[in-house]
Amino acid sequence: MFTGIVAAVGSINSVSPQAGGLDAGVRLRIDAGGLALADVALGDSIAINGACMTVVDKTDSSFSVDVSRESLNKTVGLDAPGEVNLEKALTLAERLGGHLVSGHVDGLGRVHSFEPVGESRELVIDAPGELGKFLAYKGSIVVNGVSLTVNRVQDLSLDGAQVCRFSINLIPHTIEVTTLRHLHAGSQVNLEIDLIARYVERMLSAAKA
Repeated sequence: MFTGIVAAVGSINSVSPQAGGLDAGVRLRIDAGGLALADVALGDSIAINGACMTVVDKTDSSFSVDVSRESLNKTVGLDAPGEVNLEKALTLAERLGGHLVSGHVDGLGRVHSFEPVGESRELVIDAPGELGKFLAYKGSIVVNGVSLTVNRVQDLSLDGAQVCRFSINLIPHTIEVTTLRHLHAGSQVNLEIDLIARYVERMLSAAKA
């Protein structure tokens, strides 16, 4: 489990294809940036841009993870060198500063706009229509591993497809300490819906069956 509070911005230094042809995944070597690795052991989990990955190798300042082809197909930002948001798995001794996050990407969103609003910036994202029922005003959403609060939500039909357009306000601190500062209209992002909303929807749908 994670909190969606990014601990450091690291960078993917290398992407090495695994044996197995087109169905194989890759091994990533990641510079941990300011993320302390002294308490990280092989087999521990680290969220990379919101996707939970298992540490398979490490040094004092870097670590490696294996990413399956399925994970590559369902996420963005894990297939090429570049900056990534990092968070170590939550311990029971830590503050829950964001919200409970599983590190499982539920879908890909696309940035509609990212514009200044006063000292902050408004991030507007189009999510797949099937995720719309999990998004609510003042509810929680994870974008590239960052726990954020939904300020507005609207269900739309665009080019014949159903999408859920939602907006988020990003304060200067969030922009400064995460990779969200690199987003622009058209960027794809990893989305994870609220864990509680997921279970509520399951209970309601089971009750109707």
